[in-house]
Amino acid sequence: MSLLPLDDALDRIKAAVPTIRGEEQVVLNTALGRILAETVRSPIDVPAYTNSAMDGYAVRSDDLSSEGTVALRVTGTSSAGHPFAGEVRKGETVRIMTGAVLPQGADTVVMQEQVERDGDLAHIGTGHRPGQHVRHAGEDLARGQTVLEPGRRLTPADLGSLASLGVGEIRVKRRLRVAFFSTGDELRSPGEPLGEGEIYDSNRYMLHALLTRLGVDLIDMGVIRDQREAIEQAFHDAAAIADTVITSGGASVGEADYVSETLARLGQVDFWKIAIKPGKPLAFGKVNDALFFGLPGNPVSAVVTFYQIVQPALLQQMGATGITPLRLHATCTTDLKKRPGRTEFQRGILQQDEQGQLTVASSGHQGSHILSSMSRANCFIVLPADNAGVRAGELVEVQPFAGLV
Repeated sequence: MSLLPLDDALDRIKAAVPTIRGEEQVVLNTALGRILAETVRSPIDVPAYTNSAMDGYAVRSDDLSSEGTVALRVTGTSSAGHPFAGEVRKGETVRIMTGAVLPQGADTVVMQEQVERDGDLAHIGTGHRPGQHVRHAGEDLARGQTVLEPGRRLTPADLGSLASLGVGEIRVKRRLRVAFFSTGDELRSPGEPLGEGEIYDSNRYMLHALLTRLGVDLIDMGVIRDQREAIEQAFHDAAAIADTVITSGGASVGEADYVSETLARLGQVDFWKIAIKPGKPLAFGKVNDALFFGLPGNPVSAVVTFYQIVQPALLQQMGATGITPLRLHATCTTDLKKRPGRTEFQRGILQQDEQGQLTVASSGHQGSHILSSMSRANCFIVLPADNAGVRAGELVEVQPFAGLV
């Protein structure tokens, strides 16, 4: 079987993945990471009134001089929540605090450090610009302006913007339901004793963490033993309660277990060999009405295929927009081995050198079973299919883990 290019696999999956239906109204402080389901327009001007950006003195700009110092009479104070009730007339000024309403008649604020106070007089020198240090009503957001659009994954700054509009609740897409399990008689959960030929199941714990960061509803079905009835029941149960089912291990052509034959009976599943490393084998399709992803059993392969293939699909299914992960260029400080033919996602450590330039180095052994080098890494070094290796000092493309969420 020829290897399927990564871009082709992504295109096929993108065409097959539907967006979930269903929305809900949530209070603002529970909306972080949720997918917005409505267009939000500002019901007010932000700021709601013209105010001072500095502690200082509110003045009329035509009272300022470009040739010498002027003396203005201080007639009152405007502080946050307690505006000055009168008007700033010619030859007058009002003491003003940051965020306070700019008094009528004033159009400029002079910083307090640039004013000499002598009783009721404020002495102001030259070098001031009309309109300086003033924040105008609607400068951030104007009434009726579109603030956020559907499909946005809400960030802390988004919630702050919504709060500044007085919005207490927001409409979001319902959470995606994802069921996942591992298969294999050799797998044991942490805390259990290991027998001969047995290993601890790390993939399920990684999937739990990866899915938690996406904000989906998790259904952890544990480890399913290599028994035909148990595997078939697990797929039935998972597909009945989840939008998507994910497994790790056992879902590739030629596996000596019951997963492949069960999938053939219950769903429409393709088994692909994708031109990436690590993570060549992948199963994708449907089990009853649920989407299905069968990830490789090797732990690093499972992480790579999740980040590069499964996560974009889940975000699309959740209704998210703008989900292309960040990629940067950095100077590689170590030699990297590679054969042409497959796109490789090598584990790397991205940092800045003393000159502030981005550099990246290999995080260690790149075997698909070496999870420790994945733990040490903070990025993928993305090497194109035709790349034949990298020499130290060459520029490479990197994908920071932080940009993948």
